[in-house]
Amino acid sequence: MSYKIDRIESSMVKEVSYILMTEVKDPNVKFVTVTAAKVTSDLSYAKIYVTVLNKEYTKDTLKALNNAKGFIRNELKERMDIRNIPELEFVYDESIEYGNKIEKIIEDIHKDDN
Repeated sequence: MSYKIDRIESSMVKEVSYILMTEVKDPNVKFVTVTAAKVTSDLSYAKIYVTVLNKEYTKDTLKALNNAKGFIRNELKERMDIRNIPELEFVYDESIEYGNKIEKIIEDIHKDDN
């Protein structure tokens, strides 16, 4: 990946997190953590990976985020120094859960050895 794409992805994570924390008024998005952003090489689309504090509200939170993506995109236009802001898509990040599952399996294996 190019340095430019990496820089844009990093900036998007920071800015979207800040926008969600301070600007979006929907209570469904208050306990969201932005974990990563993946931008296509032509800068036309961006997947924003998020986790939710309470897993019960994952669907509601993703729906609220996708409803607010126009507002978030407008805010990004003012904050980021790129010509075109990519279309945003919010995706639930399952990598943390997957990592916890693997860690638990490893712990169980070590318990069986002892």
